[in-house]
Amino acid sequence: MTKRFTLKTIACCAIMAGTLGTFGMANAQTKLKWAHVYETSEPYHKWSVWAADEFKKRTNGKYEIQVFPASSLGKESDINQGLQLGTVDIILTGASFASNSFPRLAVSYYPFTFRDADHVVKYGKSDVFRELAEGYKKATGNTVTALTYYGARHATSNKLFTNCDQMKGLKMRVPDSPAYTALPRACGANPTPIAFAEVYLALQNGTVDAQENPLPTIEAKKFFEVQKNIILTGHISDALLTVISPSTMARLSPAEQKLLADITQEAAEKATNDIRKREGELVEEFKKKGNNVVTVDRADFQQRVLKAITFESMKLDKKDWDRIIAIK
Repeated sequence: MTKRFTLKTIACCAIMAGTLGTFGMANAQTKLKWAHVYETSEPYHKWSVWAADEFKKRTNGKYEIQVFPASSLGKESDINQGLQLGTVDIILTGASFASNSFPRLAVSYYPFTFRDADHVVKYGKSDVFRELAEGYKKATGNTVTALTYYGARHATSNKLFTNCDQMKGLKMRVPDSPAYTALPRACGANPTPIAFAEVYLALQNGTVDAQENPLPTIEAKKFFEVQKNIILTGHISDALLTVISPSTMARLSPAEQKLLADITQEAAEKATNDIRKREGELVEEFKKKGNNVVTVDRADFQQRVLKAITFESMKLDKKDWDRIIAIK
C-alpha cells in the first residue's frame, strides 16, 4: 500500500512538474534586441530605452527589449542586415540605408527636398510615406513603425566655403549610402564614406577635410572640437525610421504589434521634440565655443544639385519627390 501510494505520488509530481514546465515555457520572457549607432546622450537612445521599458510594462513583463547604442552591434549597414539575419529585432536607421533594398524610399534624401522640420513631420504622416514604407515592407518583410526627425544636415570643414564652387576637391565624409553623395558630387567635392563611429578620428587626423550632420549630432559626436567652421547648408532634412524585423513581428499578436507601433510612434514624437528644441539653441552655443558659424545661399547649392544630379541616377522616382514637395 505504501509502495503503491509512493509510486502514485511520484507520478503525480512528474505530471505536475511537466505541466508547470510547459506553463513556464509558454510564459517565459521573450528578449528582443534594439540596435542603433547613436550615443547614449542623444534623444534617440533616451527615448528608445523609454519605449523598451514601456513595452515591457504594458505587456506585463512578457517582453524585455535591450537597447544597444553607439554601434555596439555594428555599423548602420550591419544592423540593417541584422534584421534579415535575425541578429537584431528592432533598429533605428536612416531611410537612406533601408533604401538599399527599396531605392524609392531614399527620395527624402534628395537635397533640399524639405522646407523645414514641420515639413518632415508632415511627410511622416503622409500617404506618400505610407506607400513607400509599404513598398519597403513588400521588398524586405521589415515593418516601419515610426519616423523621428533627425535634423537639418550642415557641414563642418577645415576650409571655409560659402558656395558650391569653393567645395571643389574637398574630401567630405558622408555616410556609406549613395543618397548622401549628391551635394558633394554636384559641387565637385570628393564624397568619402566612413563609418559613423570613426568620423571624429578621421577629421582629427586629416583623413577627410569635412563632414556633414545635424547640429545636435555635431554636438553629441564632438565634431566641433576638430572642425572650427560650421557651414549652415541645411542640404538634407534627415529622419530616422524605427524598423522591426519580420521574425519579430511574426511572434507578436496583432494587439502586441499595434502596441509596439503605438509606443515607438510616441517615442519618435518625444525624440523629435527634443531634437527640434536643441537644434534651435546650438548656433549661439557653437559661436560661444569659438566656432565660426556661417550662413550660405542655399538656393545656389540647390540649383547646382538639380542640374548635376538626376533622380534617375539615384534610382528615385521624381513623382514621389513632387508629392513630397506638394505637402503643405
